[in-house]
Amino acid sequence: MVPRKRSAPKLISFIIPLYNEEEVIPELRARLTKAVSRLPCPSEFVLVSDGSSDRTLEILEAWAESEPRAKVLGLSRNFGQQAAITAGLDFCRGDAVIVMDGDLQDPPELAEPMIDYYTKGYDVVYGKRTSREGESLFKRLSASVFYRFMRTFIHRELPTDVGEFRLMSRRVVDAMSSIRESHRFIRGLVTWLGFNQISVPFERQVRPAGVTKFPLRKMIRFAIDAVIS
Repeated sequence: MVPRKRSAPKLISFIIPLYNEEEVIPELRARLTKAVSRLPCPSEFVLVSDGSSDRTLEILEAWAESEPRAKVLGLSRNFGQQAAITAGLDFCRGDAVIVMDGDLQDPPELAEPMIDYYTKGYDVVYGKRTSREGESLFKRLSASVFYRFMRTFIHRELPTDVGEFRLMSRRVVDAMSSIRESHRFIRGLVTWLGFNQISVPFERQVRPAGVTKFPLRKMIRFAIDAVIS
């Protein structure tokens, strides 16, 4: 399908899942606020605390009290990134949606070129990592093996070096919301749905504070869910 040009979205929603990220939130807020000031449309921030046990939810609620465009969802326990993103997708109001990690390894500054591709008619614009700064050799190798396996045996169209960082149009979000399976592999589901898709390259940076919340145990469980999904 040939993309058809359209206007910038009337509202862009940022869905940001966070789990025990109290140290990162101040910089996240500063960079996100600066990034959206350059966008051709208003924005809302859907901040999802995924059962955090530190002060993440408290800090997010203070953010929302001082800024009307910030909306907070607090999950009753840690359900995992995929469930947290799904909650945000169900709640958001934007004509287009950007999903990004809260640890700032997904740069909010990439929203501008993503929206540019949206106006050119693309329904999905996903961030493609050209480098993975600060990640261990094991993490890089395991990611390579995972994508090779998925593309060979499960879904040959699945793009490599791509996480959940992406823009989706409202019709993609609505299609995603109609899929209610509990064991979710969002990047695979979005690829499977079709629509016009394109990538934007970026360098994945080292998180500015805190530690990864994705240990080996969660990586293995996520890989199993991806295969089954």
